[in-house]
Amino acid sequence: MGKDLAEKFPVARQVFEEADDALGFAISRLCFEGPAEDLQLTENTQPAILTVSVAAFRAMKEAGIEAPAFVAGHSLGEYSALVAAGALSLSDAVRTVRARGQYMQEAVPVGTGAMAAVIGGELGDIERICRDASGDQVCSIANFNSPGQAVIAGNTEAVDRAIEMLSGVAKRVIKLKVSAPFHCALMKPAQDRLAADLERLNFNEPAVPVVTNVDARPTTAPGELRDALVRQVSAPVRWLESMQWLIQQGVDTFIEAGPGKVLAGLMRQTSRDVKMLNVEDVIV
Repeated sequence: MGKDLAEKFPVARQVFEEADDALGFAISRLCFEGPAEDLQLTENTQPAILTVSVAAFRAMKEAGIEAPAFVAGHSLGEYSALVAAGALSLSDAVRTVRARGQYMQEAVPVGTGAMAAVIGGELGDIERICRDASGDQVCSIANFNSPGQAVIAGNTEAVDRAIEMLSGVAKRVIKLKVSAPFHCALMKPAQDRLAADLERLNFNEPAVPVVTNVDARPTTAPGELRDALVRQVSAPVRWLESMQWLIQQGVDTFIEAGPGKVLAGLMRQTSRDVKMLNVEDVIV
């Protein structure tokens, strides 16, 4: 992951070196060589994806790609967006997301929380079913990804009840292999711990507006950006609304900077009227 970028672009290689120095271990080696089981630990996955995403963004800049009018990132990706916009330093960001991963993992004992992807179905129906399935537990929408995809999270028993109830309204429901139920009320302990870390960081005014997950609206205010990162730990990712807002502003070209093409797929479900590119499309 990210090895080609580091080999072809000196500026990308510098990103990996900076992340290694900040973390005190070679996240670059973990990205390039694995082992996969170590890379898949949340405390490693988060700084790894952040590092690759920033390396991709800086490689695009070096290749002469025009600066963006807005930036946005899905969940963890919001940190990448903040680094890209100059609101956070890479060193601060990678250290923070490593701690974020640890806090999220420790917030809920393994096995007591779950997540599931819901393909098809009306968002209103999914929200209603989550409420009905909750009982005295937690079950709610964690990600509003696209018109045809949402992700739910909460206590395992409540999510299992929701999965059964959703069979009548969704095309497909897939229980996800995750280590914790992200972006739901069960993450409040992690949110409180992360808030203390974020309070110590220096946030700058970004070069371009950042569309935040929790509000689905842009801001350039450092205090608001910090607050948005705190709230997003236990709040849903309003990605669909964020992308719809950008399209309404006349944005017609989106570039996904990071490993994989998940966001490109979500955009194809959201709008066929915009151009959606991946980093490989613009620098190869």
